[in-house]
Amino acid sequence: MKRSMAWTAGAAIAALTLSGCAGSDGGGTDSAEATGTVQFLGPEDPDTFAPVIAAFEKAHPDITIEYAQVPFDQYASTLQQRLSAKDDTIDVFAVDQPNLAQIAAQGFLEDLSDLKEEAKAATSQAQYDINIYDDKMYALSIWNSTQMLFYNKDMLAAAGIEAPPADPAARWTWEQTAEAGRAAQAAGAEWGLLLEQVEAYYQLQPLVESAGGGAGITGSDMLELDITNDGWRDALSWYADSFESGLSPRGVGGFQTSAVFTDQKVAFFVGGPWDVGGFAENAAFDWGVAPHPYFDGGSEVTPTGSWSWGINTASKNKEAARAFLEFAALDAAGNLATTETTTIIPANTEAAAQYLPTLESLGGANSAGVADLITYEIDNTAVARPVSVGHVQFESLINKAFADIRNGADVAERLEQAQWQIEDAWSQLQ
Repeated sequence: MKRSMAWTAGAAIAALTLSGCAGSDGGGTDSAEATGTVQFLGPEDPDTFAPVIAAFEKAHPDITIEYAQVPFDQYASTLQQRLSAKDDTIDVFAVDQPNLAQIAAQGFLEDLSDLKEEAKAATSQAQYDINIYDDKMYALSIWNSTQMLFYNKDMLAAAGIEAPPADPAARWTWEQTAEAGRAAQAAGAEWGLLLEQVEAYYQLQPLVESAGGGAGITGSDMLELDITNDGWRDALSWYADSFESGLSPRGVGGFQTSAVFTDQKVAFFVGGPWDVGGFAENAAFDWGVAPHPYFDGGSEVTPTGSWSWGINTASKNKEAARAFLEFAALDAAGNLATTETTTIIPANTEAAAQYLPTLESLGGANSAGVADLITYEIDNTAVARPVSVGHVQFESLINKAFADIRNGADVAERLEQAQWQIEDAWSQLQ
């Protein structure tokens, strides 16, 4: 999931009541003994974490949290530089989940394996697994995500198309979705289908996984590449054709894509929970939500993942840092507080159960069924990005391949090129 994309929900999400969450002071830390100042680093606006910091400081008056923001596009490089320099002014930091293995392998994350049982009980299997590297746990999940199929009810009605239901048991295939999108175009829609993150592995991994292609990274050391198999070629050939045929628009990328939906230029839009709030505020038409599609005969797969938090091994205040981390992740009230100003899913299962009905209510009848749908996907279809020390290089290079493919590059040739490019980059990790 790309970062700082959580829509600010203001008073609507602020209405969530933290008092309704049962919780503890978090985990195994003796918080009564922890004192001092915890320096917390992340890419989000400071207002995002003001509620969780205030809640924690109220419960732990001897600990102060000082948050510093580094913009997302500079975050990874800044974090790498500071951690490499053993900067002890960072105690807790946000970990982009796909990058966890690399950061842990470099020795920058404190081992939290004694919290495995509590962490596993507190979140989904995928969100637990994403923090494990070399059989040790190095971070705790804070946020989660998924993707859903949004549709313009008016466009479908104009084309005589019955809208897809929110029930996962009646999930549409990609083939059905494309056919309905083309019918909507024939009835006047400019475009039939658009995926929010058009060139991102997070968004396209479910397509290749559904087609049987696998994650692309395999092997006992998770440094073997497999992106030229039939599943990868079939899924990306379908995706390339969606642009070549005019079903999907070229020239639109990043997070400009949601505006294509709110401007009523596309019938179907695949996006995340943050879009529920955005569309509730900006879409002046009737819309609905359905499950993420899958390929006919393939697996039902949805993406997952967001941010975890970890403790810097160079920190000089690990006890207080751990108290804050456990509160934000393992304590349901603390985790819910991290989402008070955004429409992003709390990773804590108990917090999510309280959060999702409020998220659903933002869109009124348009977002009916969202809470149950997201819960189902997290529990049944979510597949995380692979945990590999080579993921940073992999994702950078495969995203470039996705961009070329959607702009007309031959699928098989471009995947072969990406294969040797990634293998060459990985040779430096051996």
